[in-house]
Amino acid sequence: MSAVARGQLDGLRAIVTGGASGIGAAIAELLAASGASVAIIDRDVPAEGGDAAADIAAYRADVSDRASVEAAVAAIEARWGGIDIVVNNAAIGAQGDVAANDDEEWARVLSINVTGVARVTAAALPALRRSPAAAVCNVASIAAGAGLPQRALYSASKGAVAALTRAMAADHIREGIRVNAVSPGTADTPWVRRLLESAADPVREREALEARQPHGRLVSADEVAGAVLYLVSPLSASTTGVVLDVDGGVSGLRLRPVDPK
Repeated sequence: MSAVARGQLDGLRAIVTGGASGIGAAIAELLAASGASVAIIDRDVPAEGGDAAADIAAYRADVSDRASVEAAVAAIEARWGGIDIVVNNAAIGAQGDVAANDDEEWARVLSINVTGVARVTAAALPALRRSPAAAVCNVASIAAGAGLPQRALYSASKGAVAALTRAMAADHIREGIRVNAVSPGTADTPWVRRLLESAADPVREREALEARQPHGRLVSADEVAGAVLYLVSPLSASTTGVVLDVDGGVSGLRLRPVDPK
């Protein structure tokens, strides 16, 4: 990591939801390595208020429960005296077409993936308003802008995150709070690995996912974390209302088929 990356978040205090594993853990680790004091909020953490990793505090909370979220955010603010960065990464997956999930599952997924973003940000908003470098970064998905088969509910939730990001950016820019999102392509995460393991032919399924992305492989959690660092850094003070694709070119490239010769 460059010296600029190491110091660009010095003195800032960050929250990362869903930070116990996968993309969230990669984000938390990179923000901490860049100088921030980082706390993760997750349902699965080692100990309440303890350390998830070096220089990363952990708070047990469920983003689908407002009281749980508000208690965790209040504890984090009390610990550090403020909050400057919020990364809304916590989410769950869903499979199937529009008829595959019942009302209860629709409500559960939307509560975590969409309303969870609102709950966490709302709880942190008073502290963010006092910060000289306030930034929020939401984690959307390629599913927000591309029609993926058997992902109706998940796509709806991530499309809502992209729309919510722009609305939040408009609401809070004059308060000095920047709001952006990253939109990862298919990433090498525990959830994707579980899906691959359940496929009839995991090797072939992985090859199909890799071939769908023009750069020919899955996106890494570290690559998504790097994009989040860019968006929350004070060096990006004129970037707001952006949904940044980290997808190997899926959203914008239309390559010709490979010549078999």
